[in-house]
Parts: sequence; C-alpha cells; structure tokens
Amino acid sequence: MPDSEAGSSASGSRSPSPAPHPPTTTSSSSSAQPIASSSKALPLLSTEPTSSTTFSDLGLLPELCTACTQLGFKQPSEIQRECIPYALEGRDIIGLAQTGSGKTAAFALPILHALWQDPQGLFAVVLAPTRELAYQISDQFTALGSGIGVRVATIVGGMDTMAQQVALAKKPHIVVATPGRLQDHLENTKGFSLRNLKYLVMDEADRLLDLDFGPVIDKILKVIPREGRRTYLFSATMTTKVAKLQRASLRDPVKLEVSSKYQTVSTLLQYYFLVPLKHKDLHLVHLLHTLSGLTAIVFVRTVVDAQRLSILLRLLSFPAIPLHGQLSQSARLGALNKFKSGGKTIMIATDVASRGLDIPSVDLVVNYDLPTNSKDYIHRVGRTARAGRSGKSVTLVTQYDVELFQRIEGVIGKKMDEYPLGASGKQEALLLSERVGEAQREAIKEVKEFQMGHGGAKGKGKRRRDDDERDRDDDEREAGMPVKRGGGRGGRGGGRGGKRGRR
Repeated sequence: MPDSEAGSSASGSRSPSPAPHPPTTTSSSSSAQPIASSSKALPLLSTEPTSSTTFSDLGLLPELCTACTQLGFKQPSEIQRECIPYALEGRDIIGLAQTGSGKTAAFALPILHALWQDPQGLFAVVLAPTRELAYQISDQFTALGSGIGVRVATIVGGMDTMAQQVALAKKPHIVVATPGRLQDHLENTKGFSLRNLKYLVMDEADRLLDLDFGPVIDKILKVIPREGRRTYLFSATMTTKVAKLQRASLRDPVKLEVSSKYQTVSTLLQYYFLVPLKHKDLHLVHLLHTLSGLTAIVFVRTVVDAQRLSILLRLLSFPAIPLHGQLSQSARLGALNKFKSGGKTIMIATDVASRGLDIPSVDLVVNYDLPTNSKDYIHRVGRTARAGRSGKSVTLVTQYDVELFQRIEGVIGKKMDEYPLGASGKQEALLLSERVGEAQREAIKEVKEFQMGHGGAKGKGKRRRDDDERDRDDDEREAGMPVKRGGGRGGRGGGRGGKRGRR
C-alpha cells in the first residue's frame, strides 16, 4: 500500500531539509506555487524498485511499523516510499498515482506520526468525494493508528446528524468527511471549529473538483488556518481543475507522480469477448459459471441493469448483490461488507464502485457495459490485480461496441486477447438459453414491481445521472447549496449525452 522511492535515500537519518528534493522545476500551470516533479527534481531517489526498503527505513514510529506488519503490509509501495519522507519533512504534497497503489497509507502514516509527536484534538481533516471512500479511509486510520490510540470520526451525508455532532464533541484526532456534510457541521454544530487544524487532505481530488465540490471546498478553506497547516492533495490524474492549486492553498508543494500515463498494471490479464447484444445476459451467466469460485465485480452502466442482473443471477443460484447510487447509505455499506466478508462473491455495480473503494481480493472484473470514458475503464479494471496480486478482466463487446472498444485499446496502448472460451464454450452457453430466459423474465418483473412500489420509475428516470452525482446532490443539500438539475455538468442528461454516459 505505501510508496516506494525513498528507500535507499531515506534509510538511516535524514536531513531536516529534504536534500534529494531541490525544487529545480516550476509548474507551468496557472498555479503560483512551484512544484517539484518526482521524475526530474528527485535526482537522488532510485528509479528502480527498492525491494529492501522497510517502513522503519522511512523514519516512521515503531508503533506504526508494527501496525503495518499486522495489517500485512510487508514493504512500502512506490507512492508511499515517495511521499512519506517528504511528508515527514513538513512539505505540502501533490500525489499522483494509479489505483490500488496505497495512497491512503501514504498520507495516513505521516499524519499519525506527527500526531504522536504533537497530540491534540482535531488534528487532521480528510475530504473524500463519496461516503464509501470516507468510511474506508476512516478504517485505515483506525487500523494504522491502533497502537497510538487515535480517535477517528466519519462525517458523511445520509447518516444521523445528531450522532455525528456527538462524535465531534468527543474531540476526534482525525475527521474524514464528504465536503457537504462537513460544511453543514461547520455552520450548524455549536463548538465545532477547524481553527487549530494541522493537516488537510483532499483524496481523489480530481473527483472532488469534477463533481463541483469546489464552492464547498472554498468555504471550508476559509475557516482553516493557512499558517502551520500541511496540505496533501492526492489524485489519480492531474486534470485542469486539479492543476488550479490555489484553491487548495498548497505552499511550495512537491509533486510526486508514480504513473503519468493511462495504463493498467502488469499483473492484470485483460480479455474481450464478442457477444451478440441479444445474448449478452446468456454469455455473462456462462462466463461466471465457468469462473465459479472467483470473487467478481460486474460493471454496468445503469441502476436498472444493476438491479436486474443481481436478481437474475440470484435466481440462477449465483451469490450476487447490487451496488449503486440509488441504494440507501446503510444498504450500500451492507452490500460492501457482504462482498468483503465473502458472504456474496459477485457484485453488480455501477461506476460508484470503480474508484477509491478498497475491496481486497477481487479476482475478476467483468465489463458488462463498456464505459464511454476510457479512463473509467482503467478505474474499473483497477479493482483487481491490486497491491502486486494478479487479476483478470473480461469486457463483453457487442456489435455496437467495436469502435468504443478500439478507442479504449488505443488509450491503454494494449491490444487485448479474445477470452479463450472457444467454439465449444459458446455452444455450451446456448444450452443455458431456456433457464436464462426464464430468469430474465422474472427479473424484469421484480424490477417493475419494485419501481411501482416506490412511486414508479418516472421521477427517478427523468433525471438519471452519474451515481457519484447523487452523492454530490445529497451533500450539497445538507450544505444549503442549490442542487443542479438536468443530469450532470452543463445540464446534459444521462446516456451518451452525459459526461461519462452513466445513468
């Protein structure tokens, strides 16, 4: 999970001024702050993986190193080896790394190290774009800080405000929050203040800004002290919005980029499977049958398909569960917990699950629907082959998806192989037609009954939008902000008209 380049240079004692990181380059963006580039401004850091580097070599507390060992983190990952030495030197950091690289521990460990040295209430705030990611980050802080008695509060929309006020009154060291609900407490919770905050983290910053949380973040920044505060900004990509670093008030930040190109990890086997559109469900069922015993996430474009396929698969005795933005917060957390614990081994998900969530030991990712944005493909398949493990992805390609599929191949710079099912395998799939057809009809019936029982599909169908947009709307309501209508940015609706074509 941690970073990986401060190994040899960070072992032993380190100078209080990070000698290996002279700010020899300056950002060419509109940011007023110079940004050191890890590839050009870190000449003393090894460009080769340093397999012998340990968490202790990075200068972390023994208690934190012990926690890492107990959690199964044998050695720092690349982003951790890069970030932790700079963080311990007191630098602001921009961390760019591919999914599954261990970004959470890269900022959590130095914050916990600093907390142990200078303990105080409300030491750090971490902003996350979605509720599930916020809970995941909180769990990571709690586990890593177990040896130093860290107190963590999770403040997100969709949960009881009064209970959160009680949690904040207990003076937690770390608050992990979605922006809207945090701003709501800043305005309405008596005695809650960020005046003495020492650390601010914006995780998945590209998503935070892309989901128009900018105005809320600006309000939060106005009540956080500029002096004596360290700011970390972590992101999968450096978008135009993320590049406007004045918003984050980073001071002389060091930019650490582990992966600058859109790419997938080398331990991931990627396949495609040509299927007729009318037989898409049939071939999904057959694929999951041939790969039974594996934990799998099946990505779909719409909430309706997530519901329908989860019902269909359960009717065929597959342990499937849906995850999408129309579920209540408790239902979403329940689905994640069942999947993580192994109670359910197949998750049918919209792109609400494609980024940020730490779901360990996913063996297989299936793209039932292709994402219209190539970067979303990378985030989806990044749910498997994490932290050095191997994994497999299979993308179902219909006669209408060929051009989009070829565009994705061009972005990742890789030609995928056809899944080795063979002609006999396709014939075997056709033998399941009758059973799958019956399950399809029953699943459609159940989805319609569910919609009728919840006021019909009209109200929600009118403004289908990205699942993450639903989270943003909830948080903005709680922060007293007007909610935009019309399906995402620029008033565009769902489907191909929306930014990512998700609904």
